[in-house]
Amino acid sequence: MRLALQTDYALRTLMFLATRGERCTIDAVAELFGISRAHVAKVVNQLSRLGFIRSVRGIGGGIELSRPADQIVIGEVVVAFEGPMHLLDCVGMDEVCIVEKFCKLKNVLAQAERVQIEYLNSVTLADVVPTKRQLAGITPSS
Repeated sequence: MRLALQTDYALRTLMFLATRGERCTIDAVAELFGISRAHVAKVVNQLSRLGFIRSVRGIGGGIELSRPADQIVIGEVVVAFEGPMHLLDCVGMDEVCIVEKFCKLKNVLAQAERVQIEYLNSVTLADVVPTKRQLAGITPSS
């Protein structure tokens, strides 16, 4: 599996917010990770629509987690951003290959996908959050 850049940015944004434990700005996320503000804003918009974060406008506004980090499942975030992820087309669709009727590879790959998503669904944001000290020790990318 290879995640899209947008999924990577979404996970980083969630980790950042979980570390802070308070409202933060899109600019703070963008600066720390060296990501353009426009990319972070796009990801934040989607995270908000999906219910992972809350976006507050106005003075004192910003972005924050919509629920505790231990209630945000990494697998849910990945599936929400990636959609169906199949190692080969035949795993998600029928009549893709001429050997499909007797192919054993399809079932092997389908099982691999199930194991992968089961594992991601067993990990919460709280499990992968760096400490404030760890984040403070890195130099923002340019």
